[in-house]
Amino acid sequence: MSQTQKQLELQDAADGSVRRITLVGTAHISKESIDEVTALIQETSPACVAIELDEQRLESIRNPDAWRKMDIIKVLREKKGFLLLANLVLAGFQRRMGKNVGVQPGDEMKAAYMCAQERGIPTAMVDRPIQTTLRRAWSCNGLWGKCKLLATLLSSAFDKEAVSGEQIENLKNKSEMDGMMAEIADYLPVVKSVLIDERDRYLASHIWQAAKAHDGTTDAPATTLAVLGAGHLPGVERHLAQLAAGTENADTSDIETVPASGIGARLVGWLIPVLIVALIAFGFYYGGRNVGAKMALDWVLWNGMLAAVGAVLAAAHPVVMLAAFVGAPITSLCPLVGVGMLTGILQAVLCKPKVADMETLQDDVASVRGFYKNRILRVLLVFLLSSLGSSAGTFIAGASFVGKISAFVRGLFSAGQ
Repeated sequence: MSQTQKQLELQDAADGSVRRITLVGTAHISKESIDEVTALIQETSPACVAIELDEQRLESIRNPDAWRKMDIIKVLREKKGFLLLANLVLAGFQRRMGKNVGVQPGDEMKAAYMCAQERGIPTAMVDRPIQTTLRRAWSCNGLWGKCKLLATLLSSAFDKEAVSGEQIENLKNKSEMDGMMAEIADYLPVVKSVLIDERDRYLASHIWQAAKAHDGTTDAPATTLAVLGAGHLPGVERHLAQLAAGTENADTSDIETVPASGIGARLVGWLIPVLIVALIAFGFYYGGRNVGAKMALDWVLWNGMLAAVGAVLAAAHPVVMLAAFVGAPITSLCPLVGVGMLTGILQAVLCKPKVADMETLQDDVASVRGFYKNRILRVLLVFLLSSLGSSAGTFIAGASFVGKISAFVRGLFSAGQ
């Protein structure tokens, strides 16, 4: 048996039945993985093929043109701008690597599904929805973690390093994969936990349920063939053994949702605006009209100017640049609406994306020029850079307020002495 395959025979402690599960580890942009998966399905005719896909990604296989109907304004209104950007960057990175070997990312999953369909073999989509995974990865990180995640995404988007077919195939080797996982764990431990550890558990649970559902549905000993990325093999194998032994619960509801913001997090979201307003009011009350007016002006200028700079760097429409300057000082005081949503929607309205932008979206995301040429990506760039500018302006203005108030208080104490 190939080193990319694991044939498991697990006895269910609950009912004593034996389940045969074959795990096939793939590289997501590998011609060899496509051939291996297809050959295994044809040769073994498993009772079920479990595939590392979710229903949304399966639908994109069934209807590859569905994404062209995407409404970018709706995406921004639903506060999914960053998730869309992250999804596009990750897909573009894999697509760029796949060009070197003549396949598209996930083609082996598509091949597994199509081959099973042709032979009338039931299939099960056993991966967690990508949107849930990305949202958990984002929400579980602190401010510094979010900054590192954003930097990693942007650097991967414009990384031009060529990847050979041999390097891609090496990703299926345990030593190569262990080294990659160690790097991710060191740099982004929370992201590694969400992207790898949680999904190992989720995949194992749903593979186990698929095997249980199709146990004994054929005359021959029932075997479930699970097709998943090679990096998940060790973790999924471990979780399957625990599920069989009854030491682990198959329920994964705790990792199927995005953690809701606690009351503390919601209060923190309002704390900064309240603090800013309080500092300005303090300036007016104790420092007089001049001090208060200067602080209010600093707030408007720092927030507005840096948000507008972000819009300028994104080559936004002139009206959008003005909206960023005017809107940032206001939206920064209301956590419910961000300036990025405002500028992104306005950019989409004034420079409406065309069908051609949809058609070249996945190629354009791989270059800086593509971000400026493609109107959809330009909207996301406006959203991102104006948001970052406004956030920077909030912290800079806030820090300057604290400095002014501290100096004023020290002056009062000095005068009293």
